[in-house]
Amino acid sequence: MRALSRTPLLLLLTGIVCASMILPAAVSLSEGEYHDARSFFYAGIVGMVLTVLIAIAQATRRHNRNASRQLLALMTAFIVLPAVMAVPFHEAVRTTSFLNAFFEMVSSFTTTGATLFDAPRLSSAEHLWRAQVGWLGGLLMWVAAAAILAPLTLGGFEITARGEPGQSVDTGAILRDLSDPAERLSVTARMLVPVYCGLTLALWIMLMIAGDPPLLAVSHAMSTMATSGISPLSAPLKAPSGIAGEMIVFCFLVFALSRLTFSGDTGASYRPGLREDPEFRMGLALVIVVPALLFLRHWIAAFDVGEEQNLLQGLRALWGGVFTALSFLSTTGFVSADWAEARSWSGLETPGLMLMGLAISGGGVATTAGGVKLLRIYALFLAGKRELERLVHPHSVGHSGVMARRMRRQGAFIAWVFFMMFAMSIAAFSLVFSLFGLDFENAMTVTIAGLTNCGPLLRAAAEMPVDLAGLSGGAKLTFAAAMVLGRLELLAIIVLLTPGLWRD
Repeated sequence: MRALSRTPLLLLLTGIVCASMILPAAVSLSEGEYHDARSFFYAGIVGMVLTVLIAIAQATRRHNRNASRQLLALMTAFIVLPAVMAVPFHEAVRTTSFLNAFFEMVSSFTTTGATLFDAPRLSSAEHLWRAQVGWLGGLLMWVAAAAILAPLTLGGFEITARGEPGQSVDTGAILRDLSDPAERLSVTARMLVPVYCGLTLALWIMLMIAGDPPLLAVSHAMSTMATSGISPLSAPLKAPSGIAGEMIVFCFLVFALSRLTFSGDTGASYRPGLREDPEFRMGLALVIVVPALLFLRHWIAAFDVGEEQNLLQGLRALWGGVFTALSFLSTTGFVSADWAEARSWSGLETPGLMLMGLAISGGGVATTAGGVKLLRIYALFLAGKRELERLVHPHSVGHSGVMARRMRRQGAFIAWVFFMMFAMSIAAFSLVFSLFGLDFENAMTVTIAGLTNCGPLLRAAAEMPVDLAGLSGGAKLTFAAAMVLGRLELLAIIVLLTPGLWRD
């Protein structure tokens, strides 16, 4: 284990990715898809051999010396590893370019879930590989949040932590025995990998009991835990498990609202219990309020078509709204099979702008969800509330404790800076996509889908689904850059540009 902790992070991740190629190879072999089996097996074996040889050559050098270097390795992983993952996928599909395969892997690894391929075009092993890559990307973010981003007060931790973004927090915030970055990464992985795998296994078993075939159940289980929204089906939750499967998935999507739902390992910042956690409470409020308003809108419109007394259809429409709201808030992007019931009940279209707003809000800090993150929105809410109080009582003194004051002041300021950079990123990428020939609506939809890592927005939010396959090569690479930027966040990229990192 000590030897593994001293291995360069990028090399370690490459070895894990290559070893995981054996699973789709085994699935292909069991189904008689020998070309796919050879593609994944050979790529995995060659990749593992090369990784071991490079690791031996680098064994005498010290790596993972500080968290900033690990952050650089993390960013490099989201660029380099998709190219490695694309090799067997490109060889297995046979009828696509390497650029398309690379784009598909970037989309999966960043847990975005946007795809260039129709579901019937890919084999079972290829669908499994997409879901598996997304699952690995989600696991990487779980571990990296505590081991890399928290010590640097990035990824949302800058709102409550006592250090500044890109700098380590003050002495005592991190356990003394975990001060070594390599050791911290190793301990965090040992803590979280069993939890992540156990939750995925439990969800897989539950979906199979509900009626899904094993391969479909494991794909949806991986996609739910990683919030990638990847599915072997054209309509993900029109699955044999039906509404029972949706309810099971709904329960596991809650893990994307707050890291406290599965771990309390991020000692770099103060966090209350789950009952008092602002992210969890705000997430639940959005999941209740948004579907309720949407239901009220559809119910009022149902009077015009004489369906206001159809109680069963109304309840199905309400459930479809609740499930889809949580799904897009967590940036998973699964759409309930009952989502269309609201439209057939009232005759009104569901506004895609609402789904975009939920995806931009995002899930919890240090989870697999994308978006702005609920904690940043809460910090802005506290600051706004305090300013309104001062308008009424100019000489009043704020209360709620030291941490609330920290969030209202420095935390809200940093959250506002991040929000402005996020808005500027939307404007910049929308402009670039318009230069590639997309109209305003599609350019905005593609941009938000990339920066929030919520690929299903492309078919759910736009009036007409965006045809990714029809984009030019430059537009695809731009979208891939937006997905990586959304996964790592712009603050982390800025930290990597600091001179101190390169002088080390």
